[in-house]
Amino acid sequence: MDRHAPTIRPEGSNAGTQRWRELLFMHWSVPIEAMRAVVPASLELDLWDGRAWVGMVPFLMRDIAPSWWPNAFAFDFLECNLRTYVHCDGEPGVYFFSLEASSWLAVQAARIGWGLPYHYATMTAEKGRFETTRKRDGSHLRVSFEVGEPVDSPLGSREHFFLERYLLFSEKGGRLVRGQVHHTPYPARMASVTRCEESLIAAAGLPAPGASPELVHYAAGVDVEVFAPAPVD
Repeated sequence: MDRHAPTIRPEGSNAGTQRWRELLFMHWSVPIEAMRAVVPASLELDLWDGRAWVGMVPFLMRDIAPSWWPNAFAFDFLECNLRTYVHCDGEPGVYFFSLEASSWLAVQAARIGWGLPYHYATMTAEKGRFETTRKRDGSHLRVSFEVGEPVDSPLGSREHFFLERYLLFSEKGGRLVRGQVHHTPYPARMASVTRCEESLIAAAGLPAPGASPELVHYAAGVDVEVFAPAPVD
């Protein structure tokens, strides 16, 4: 599997730009059979250490603007995505179970344009703390954390596997679609969680994990180019 190719910027113009800030990456291992049951059959599970993983990533979205949108009118919101790691025809990427956003407009645009399972949520973020509660059913995350030492993420490392993901796969209109983002590697740091209460994983149909994630990272942020999704042949 080629894990380097997705890191290369695609040719042509992007569909928009974003700034991702204060990202917290939390990971729990999940039984393979439980993960296989909730991931589309067209995607293969991408395992680390022989295990399937679910990742939860709360962060700040800043200066969100489609390519045709004046930068002066770019907008900000909070987001939290729940994902796992997959590959399709040898291309590694992510598959999203859910994405929470504090912007109703962003939720509608992503559902219509990308076919992604966004949910409108009440969200707050302060230094070392993040909370989200989904409007529709109350699924939530409340987490407090501390940031540790810097860590490298070279190709083949654990950090590269979990953090450096540039392709996303989703189903839209019954077809598998593939999207891509491009950014410099994350300025990753180790992190530790001091409090974590969540119900988003169970809401996705997965077994509720232990309270504390098994692996935690933090990144101050990256500037991102977003490329439009296209059907997978």
